[in-house]
Amino acid sequence: MRVLVADGDQESREALESAVRKAGHESIAASDGDAAWELYLERSPHAVVADLLLPGHDGLALCRRIRAQDAAGRTYLLVLVSPTTSEDVLAGLRAGADDYLVKPIDPAALHSRLMVAHRVTTLQAELARYRSALSDRTRTDPLTALSNRLRLSEDLASMHERGQRYSERFAVAVCSIDGYTGYREQQGEAAADRSVGVVASAIAAAVRKSDQLYRFGGAEFAVVLPHQAWAGALAAMDRIRQTVQDLGIEHEANPEGVLTLSVGVSTYSPARPVTSERLIEEADQALSRARSKGANTVVLAEPDQETVKQGW
Repeated sequence: MRVLVADGDQESREALESAVRKAGHESIAASDGDAAWELYLERSPHAVVADLLLPGHDGLALCRRIRAQDAAGRTYLLVLVSPTTSEDVLAGLRAGADDYLVKPIDPAALHSRLMVAHRVTTLQAELARYRSALSDRTRTDPLTALSNRLRLSEDLASMHERGQRYSERFAVAVCSIDGYTGYREQQGEAAADRSVGVVASAIAAAVRKSDQLYRFGGAEFAVVLPHQAWAGALAAMDRIRQTVQDLGIEHEANPEGVLTLSVGVSTYSPARPVTSERLIEEADQALSRARSKGANTVVLAEPDQETVKQGW
């Protein structure tokens, strides 16, 4: 465990460092509150042992800054107080400290507090990993391992914010496997699921590294294309459409005799700052028109047709 010791008294600081190392932990030290804050940001200690009477930002201010930065409470905070100032204990705890030690420090007492700190920070790290894994599972499609619709909504919101802030363009495409319901009825559920997985892998291999692919639902996928205007987005999605056709997955009910893809595309630009929800709606409507035209094609959303005519 990495422990930051913050104490303005050199003798006391060195004694604390020695006790920390004897307890089996790594020690880093600061002689004032400002230096302690910089070390905290630079080294991310698991625990901090801070004297309340630090020069510069005192121990209370340091505790408050750390807690404001570390809202999840992953850093264990110990404050050092004088035996005659019991009110400092409450002040330290109110500032975000987890525990306290009375000066002069008993090495055995410090060792026991650090044992508790190690257990608490280890548990916090395990909980953080669990939450992260749970978050990923709720945002991942189990069949294709692609991000799902929830993640799409979150990513599109971030992309939209960037577009507004930095005047960036991007495009959204919604794709659907043509005649998928009939294919499932003819080939069975297992074969249909396999085809979704194969198509997902083909699209993932065909998009740019900067593009983001999602399973939109059923036999539908969504692609977010950063920094793409309508022409580039149409060209990119037409290549993907051709890639899926070239897989040659037999589907007798389709005119080409193989599984194909229909695609609808909508774009965001500083001149057309529509909401991310509207972009999805437009791409979905364009997908419907692609299907009505006989499928296996890419269609640009109607509002963008005017933009095309204007030479954008």
